[in-house]
Amino acid sequence: MRIGFGFDTHKLDDNHQFWLGGVLIPHLKGATGHSDADVLIHAIIDALLGAAGLRDIGNQFPDTASEFKGIDSKILLSRTMEMILKKGFIVGNIDTTIVLQEPKISHFIPSMAEALATVMQIGEEQLSIKAKTSEKLGFVGREEGISAYAVVLLEKTG
Repeated sequence: MRIGFGFDTHKLDDNHQFWLGGVLIPHLKGATGHSDADVLIHAIIDALLGAAGLRDIGNQFPDTASEFKGIDSKILLSRTMEMILKKGFIVGNIDTTIVLQEPKISHFIPSMAEALATVMQIGEEQLSIKAKTSEKLGFVGREEGISAYAVVLLEKTG
């Protein structure tokens, strides 16, 4: 078994779409970044890559590469799953936490779990998505940004 940890954070800004866990969230602000800035998927990717010994998202999908400009992070997650499967690993489980002051996202979590489980070809029961605020503290509390954390357990096949 291998354990991986992932973290990501992005700035929130006006006039950007807000993609989170593969789902478009209606909100006045959205995360900014080179891709679609989906912090939850990025944290999961980093955890998967770390557990498999494949470095990190910036190494595999650099923000200097034009091919990743504006890319749907679900595509990056699918490519990551191909990499870990090729190395002989399968997902045991994934536990995640999103830290966001606004909007409240609890009613979007089932849709996120369905979207992510579909992309990763795992059961929804293998994926936990939790959401927390920062109690109005720091850049998250001021609604300037969003962060996500992920822990992954990979199991070796055969």
